[in-house]
Amino acid sequence: MRVIDEERALELRKDFPLIDGSKGIYIDNAATTQKASCVLDAVRDYYLNANANPYRGVYDLSVRATEAHESARRAAAEFIHAGRPEEIIFTRNATESLNLVAFSLSELLLEPGDEILITVFEHHSNMLPWQQAAKRHGAVLRYIECEQDGTITEENFRSMLTPKTKIVSMAQVSNVLGRQYDIKKFAQIAHENGSVFVADGAQSVPHIPVDVQDLDVDFLAFSGHKMYGPMGIGVLYGKMEYLEKMPPFLTGGEMIEYVRRDGATFAEVPHKFEAGTVNVGGAVGLEAAIRYIQSIGLDAISQREEMLASYAMEKMTQIEGVHILGSADPKEHTGILTFTLDDVHPHDVATILDADGIAVRAGHHCAQPLMAFIKKADGRPVMATTRASFSFYNTKEEIDRFAASLAQIRRKMGYGI
Repeated sequence: MRVIDEERALELRKDFPLIDGSKGIYIDNAATTQKASCVLDAVRDYYLNANANPYRGVYDLSVRATEAHESARRAAAEFIHAGRPEEIIFTRNATESLNLVAFSLSELLLEPGDEILITVFEHHSNMLPWQQAAKRHGAVLRYIECEQDGTITEENFRSMLTPKTKIVSMAQVSNVLGRQYDIKKFAQIAHENGSVFVADGAQSVPHIPVDVQDLDVDFLAFSGHKMYGPMGIGVLYGKMEYLEKMPPFLTGGEMIEYVRRDGATFAEVPHKFEAGTVNVGGAVGLEAAIRYIQSIGLDAISQREEMLASYAMEKMTQIEGVHILGSADPKEHTGILTFTLDDVHPHDVATILDADGIAVRAGHHCAQPLMAFIKKADGRPVMATTRASFSFYNTKEEIDRFAASLAQIRRKMGYGI
């Protein structure tokens, strides 16, 4: 396996114009990653040399735009090991992907009294769409509660399933705790119950190998911008047996076969779910990002980010007043370390770090129910935290600087003097 050591990381940083040679430290990668030159070049090349409205023209530029979009679809299918390219639907981001499946799948499956099962640690993008689906159909939304370190046991999961559970949806990796969940096992249990399993892969697909056929999930959503690709492009994978039966999420141009005054027939999958002019530039950039990741190797990326999290956790736990959420094992964090600092609000932590040129995320991380669920030592809910999230292009030297700055914050705020 290829290995990313410090020398290799420094070499790879040259591929990212915004951080190459920068004195700033960017460790907000769980929110969005930096963009490689090859991605920027691919998007620019498309708009310079192949820009046209795809699928609708027989002239050369339109044909080239169509092929560029379909090439990206094939690349995405290959990347997550979909059975066929048609199982890949392009959206704006993982949020839109989850909204699409929540709307269309609920139209297909839900009756009053049915149940949807999600977890308390879901990102709002995998929570609000199911809340709305439950309201529309008179269904019940139920939550699996985890342990304080984020653990969900098989026994706990099974206990929440009932004959009325039609849909189960959960993240493969928590965007707050960084914990990776055994969705292969959970999907198997859900299927035994007759339930459809939807996976949020926003924090997993960029960092670990994902094989949707091996996992046997029915749907999986992810975003391009969290995997070194452009903003505004996302993916929904779905099994064809469901996609063919589900009604479209958006209607209008291109997703139709024939329109009459009194109705319409819809195009085949995946075009049925891609209404209007598609984001070919974004798809081209996503394909370039996928090829870039493949050139480095997901195993090497995963190993590097695990090492960085381990190194950072070792430094952070030596600082008085720092408390890291989730597991004490850095291998359970997928490059994400979310923490509190005694007596200092997370926004103040982030602001002081920013003054030292260090970019982190602060707040509830679009996971307010989880924040309310996790308790401090005194029993109060956490409510807000600071999050440092690492990519393979981060270095130990950056972590040293981050830890040194973090260690001074309580003193700067008047504590421990």
